[in-house]
Amino acid sequence: GREFADRFPPDPRIRTAARPWARLLSGQVLGIVPARLASTRLPNKPLYPILGRPLIEWVWRRVETMSVLDHAVVATDSEEVAQVCRALGAPVEMTSREHPSGTDRVAEVADRPGYEKYPYIANVQGDEPLLKEAHLRAAIDLVREKGWEVGTCATPIMFDEARTDSSVVKVVRATSGRALYFSRAPIPYKRDEKPAGEELQREPFLRHVGIYAYTRDALHDWVALAPTQLERLEQLEQLRPLEAGLRIGVTIVGAADPGVDTAADVLRMEERLGEGRPRPKGGTHEERGSGRTAT
Repeated sequence: GREFADRFPPDPRIRTAARPWARLLSGQVLGIVPARLASTRLPNKPLYPILGRPLIEWVWRRVETMSVLDHAVVATDSEEVAQVCRALGAPVEMTSREHPSGTDRVAEVADRPGYEKYPYIANVQGDEPLLKEAHLRAAIDLVREKGWEVGTCATPIMFDEARTDSSVVKVVRATSGRALYFSRAPIPYKRDEKPAGEELQREPFLRHVGIYAYTRDALHDWVALAPTQLERLEQLEQLRPLEAGLRIGVTIVGAADPGVDTAADVLRMEERLGEGRPRPKGGTHEERGSGRTAT
């Protein structure tokens, strides 16, 4: 803890909040932040410096301000990440190194003593320092208030560049709000002509925002499933529960800020988090779109 404090003195740009995390078992929503070092696109991602601070610190400082969560914990397989988080005052659970996805890591922690009585679990991405609480609340409300087994979010694609980008995950939904399919392909496909700009600003042209809330039973069902052919083809784990018949509700939210997957994302994030918050070159994240899913 002292070593972390010496390396990273307090930064006034990072919001902090005194949250009574000790009130374990008193609420309904458990937030779990999966954080692993073995990222293929950005090595040691949770510890990657953003304006001189570890990425996981920016994420945790935002999470701890969120009143929608009754308790939050970081789930990691790295003792180095754990030490950084403990120095921040964040509860930490060590997990297996064998998990193929963040959802599996979340499920391991959710079943442990002290957490098993929370009926709703939120998967809070460990690389989303600009996650909006309103978006997380919208996903949680789908399972807590509206009866969906899994809740997630989408936002209008906005620009044709995002529509055709395979790193941007698209989603189409039924009139009920139920997810019909997630894909890296441009769905829905307009056969006769390219969608006009104004069409991309509304449904059905939606990109997925990688926020998930689950009922406890749905989370168990999800991780008990074997990977499917569609999941392997698209490299989208949410296709596994979708194929199995789990009801995934999708709510439409406003503009979503970027996550951090690459070195280029780091530069954009530093612009967003820096003083004055200048406009990123090439458009904002909501204009470019994001292909991030729970990993």
